[in-house]
Amino acid sequence: MRPTVNDIAREAGVSLATVDRVLNARPGVREKTIRAVNEAIARLGYVRDLTAANLARSRSYRMAVLLPDTESQFVQSLADALIEAGSQAATARIELKLLRFPAEDPHALAALLAGLPGRGYAGVALMAPETPVLRDAVRGLRARGLPVVALVSDLPNTGRDHFVGIDNRAAGRTAGVLMGRFLGGGPAQVMVIGQSLLARDMIERRRGFDEVMLRDFPAIEVLPSLETHGSERLLRQVVAETLLHAPDVRGIYAMGNGHRSLTQIVEEMGLSGRLTVICHELTPHMRGALEAGTVTAVITQNLGHLARSTLRVLRAKADNLPLDEGQEQIRIEIVLRENLPPAPDSVRQNPAAAA
Repeated sequence: MRPTVNDIAREAGVSLATVDRVLNARPGVREKTIRAVNEAIARLGYVRDLTAANLARSRSYRMAVLLPDTESQFVQSLADALIEAGSQAATARIELKLLRFPAEDPHALAALLAGLPGRGYAGVALMAPETPVLRDAVRGLRARGLPVVALVSDLPNTGRDHFVGIDNRAAGRTAGVLMGRFLGGGPAQVMVIGQSLLARDMIERRRGFDEVMLRDFPAIEVLPSLETHGSERLLRQVVAETLLHAPDVRGIYAMGNGHRSLTQIVEEMGLSGRLTVICHELTPHMRGALEAGTVTAVITQNLGHLARSTLRVLRAKADNLPLDEGQEQIRIEIVLRENLPPAPDSVRQNPAAAA
């Protein structure tokens, strides 16, 4: 039979109340007693059933997830996946609160984070670029006992507890292999576009892309990154000017959002199907661009897995439990027109969403 708290109390020579205080990390127990209880737990091989314990004391987990307030189809798809995951997790007493912040205002995000302690949250996940003010805000949350999970783009210098997302450096390397092989090794030039090189995912993708291009495809010249700062107008402008003045550009690597404007300008210039275009995230618009042949390949990730993993990781951190690393690893997927998966019901029911 599995050992119980009664067995622990008997083995350690303490009361049941003392065992309960030690298991729940409550104050008022001497260090010597804590050590005796933990040694008894180890000898007996006791494994706590946290689900039953939480149910017995009616514990619930209120989780905050913060996303930028943009019109990005990827961010909206991620929000939808998180809401669905939160609905499924409600039976496990997990409540998801989705919060949005101005995408280009790190101080507004920091103020929002500063207001979370004391409001009953058990953990926080966020998707944001790493800035000095954000680093301070995340450290402030952790100092108040709130676990913090970075979502999609890592925040390694903030002291965050965990990162949920694909290996973005490996994703960049994958894009490099695809680009080099589709271009036949060159000679050619490749344009690289990203919202901001402050974002960790952009930095890591560009690093991985350059590693492969320099090593395996030296005849292909990769141009400096063009930053759009989330502006569709700026994206159209820089892409059009580059294509007009750099006739050797045969490929475009889009590291982030802005796909709608990118494909529009490529089509308007009569270059659809004549350029190798590699993007990230299988949004409704990307699905249509693959089908039309404007985009060559999309590197993506399963947003349902990402959302469910976020909630599992937050709960594990709140309970101070180890993670199942294999279960929480988000895989990189490559989608071509030839292996395009069936469209989700939301896209089939509303084809205009992909326009």
